[in-house]
Amino acid sequence: MKARRTFLNCIVAALLPVFLTCTPVFAENSEKLDKLFSRLLTANEGEASRIEGEIWIEWSKSGSPAMDLLLQRGRDAMAVGDNTTAIAHFTAIIDHSPDFAEAWNARATAYFQAGEFGPRCDIGHVLTLNPRHFGALSGLGMILEATDKPERALEVYKAALAIHPHLEGVLDAAKRLEAATEGTEL
Repeated sequence: MKARRTFLNCIVAALLPVFLTCTPVFAENSEKLDKLFSRLLTANEGEASRIEGEIWIEWSKSGSPAMDLLLQRGRDAMAVGDNTTAIAHFTAIIDHSPDFAEAWNARATAYFQAGEFGPRCDIGHVLTLNPRHFGALSGLGMILEATDKPERALEVYKAALAIHPHLEGVLDAAKRLEAATEGTEL
C-alpha cells in the first residue's frame, strides 16, 4: 500500500506543474511534432493511426545511435517477455540520457508488464519531459484503474483523448469508466 501511495505521490508531483501551467516547457517541441499533433486532432481513424506511427518514430529518436540501439534492444526484449533485460537496457539509456522521455516511457511499460508499477515514478518523468505523451497518459490511466482509482483514471484517459482523439483502447476505457462512475462527482 505504501508503494502505491509513493508512486501516486510521484505522479501528482510530476504532473501538477504540467497541468497548472498554460505554456509548459518540454524537450520535444519540434516543428515536425507540432504539425503532427495538429493533424492528429482532426484526422480520421485511419489517418490518425499513420500520424501516431510518425509521432512514435520521432519520440524514439534519442540523437545517439547507441541509445537508439539500446532502445530497440529493450523493445525487442519486451516483445519476447524478457522484462528484466528490457528494464536493464532502458535504465542504461536513462543513466546516459536522462532527458530522453521515450526511455522513461519504455521502462515504465516494462515495469508495468512485469507487474511492478508502485516503486517507480517513470511515468511522471515522461510527462514532465513530454506532456503530450498520450502513451504515458494511457499507461497512467491503466495504473490508476488497477489501483482502484476509476475517477482519476477517467480524467487521465480524457487528457490522453484531448491529445489523440482516436487512441486505441482509451476510447473504450473512457466510455466504460464514464458509465461506471456516472453520477459520481469527479
